[in-house]
Amino acid sequence: MINPSQPYPSQRAPVCADNVLATSQPLAAQAGMDMLRRGGNAVDAALAAAITLTIVEPCSNGIGSDSFAIIWDGESLTGLNGSGRSPQAWTPEKFAGQNEMPLHGWDSVTVPGSVSSWVAMSERYGSMPFETLFEAAIHYAENGFQVGPVTSEHWRRSAETFKDFPDFVEHFLPVPKTGTRFFRPDAAKTLKDIAATRGESFYRGELAKKIEQASISGGGSLRASDLAAHQSEWVELVEQSYRDVVIHEIPPNGQGLAAQITLGILEQFPKADVDSTESVHQQIEAMKTGLTTVYEHLTDIDAMRVAPEDLLNAELLANAASNITHTASPLPPVSLPVSKDTVYLSVADKDGMMVSFIQSNYLGFGSGIVIPGTGITMQNRGFGFSTDPAHPNCVGPGKRPFHTIIPGFVTHKGQPALSFGVMGGPMQAQGHVQMVQRIFDHGQNPQAASDAPRWYLDEDFTVRLEPGFSEQVAHELEQKGHKVVFDDQIALYGGAQLILKTPDGYVAGSDHRKEGLATGF
Repeated sequence: MINPSQPYPSQRAPVCADNVLATSQPLAAQAGMDMLRRGGNAVDAALAAAITLTIVEPCSNGIGSDSFAIIWDGESLTGLNGSGRSPQAWTPEKFAGQNEMPLHGWDSVTVPGSVSSWVAMSERYGSMPFETLFEAAIHYAENGFQVGPVTSEHWRRSAETFKDFPDFVEHFLPVPKTGTRFFRPDAAKTLKDIAATRGESFYRGELAKKIEQASISGGGSLRASDLAAHQSEWVELVEQSYRDVVIHEIPPNGQGLAAQITLGILEQFPKADVDSTESVHQQIEAMKTGLTTVYEHLTDIDAMRVAPEDLLNAELLANAASNITHTASPLPPVSLPVSKDTVYLSVADKDGMMVSFIQSNYLGFGSGIVIPGTGITMQNRGFGFSTDPAHPNCVGPGKRPFHTIIPGFVTHKGQPALSFGVMGGPMQAQGHVQMVQRIFDHGQNPQAASDAPRWYLDEDFTVRLEPGFSEQVAHELEQKGHKVVFDDQIALYGGAQLILKTPDGYVAGSDHRKEGLATGF
């Protein structure tokens, strides 16, 4: 039975229905629901929503993004790694002497993988014609859409960063105010081309030529051959038990292992009272180990020096748990690529299919590079590489970088229980831990779990508490040796979208920190 209680101040109620979708933008949510109403399945709905998000929330994702997905097809789970690789010309020597990778410009651009992920998912699981999935996105691109308040604010913050990128200025400035209509005619033409060619134009056709021409003109290394070599990959998920459920994550290059390591450690402890000092302390201490381990080892799976399964070794997790005391540990700070700009969606249909899907430019509008005449914003995932030749995540040719974006999924006794994600850089793994504990330890419904105040662990292990935690908890954490700060930056704590499977249907929640929507019928 679902607990209907809403123990935190809430602007939303959980949505209960046979078909549900939750994402960060209402127009995209409705585009997905339209597919379900027209007889499509959860994959069709997820793709229609994701493609629409590239138009109506361009400050977080775009046609030049990467994507990951976890899909329950009614019988089993599978994962899709839709992230792209670095250009073949990106040797370690190219970036020698740099303390970190470039944040913007062509030297931050890796091959975009989202378009290929749309094609792969549609071909394997979709039931609607591929072109149909683009209808809403093309409509909003051609006829305009009214910009939402959160999107407008994120857009505004990017304006100063990219004011010296002429193609960005042409396509995206001046910043539209909330409620004003914005048109993207070039993106509409691009989406029509992608739909008609099933993505071939993007990787081996006219769009690929335009991307290569822009790269050469801008002094970049990306070539049509890099695009042509790309393919999304179906992958076997990494599993980790947590009490009587199992958490499933995409294997590296994504950071899902951090959440699984943390939950594997927390499994060693009895349940602590929700929102109590002891509960938050245990989560933070376990998260320190999860983040530090991921920073030391995570990279493209082909370059990993330690197998993901070895990092989830039961003896290692138990040993890590035994080292957690009643005081804060002095682990060294981590240094992870930080991005708060991502879109996530979850969808489930009446026939039992569930999709957990995430898509991102990385940092805001990404690299600042916009391909002239196409509306394609190029991601800046190259910033996720290290320039340290001794690190497994060191930049190299044809290599996938460390990725922050992770879709999540939970099963119970081999059956689907929760499709979920929490947008927001390192907050994503931290958010996965907090959502799983709230729902499966404390029985909170998805909306209540989303509404609850969150903690966030900084790179230097400062603990940031969202308003809603008590002053007593903050004081007691300080007494344990944590550096604690109340921080009301709403973007810091990400955006959760969740769908819980029940015997009677689904229950969905959508984060009030975004302008999103959980909807169903």
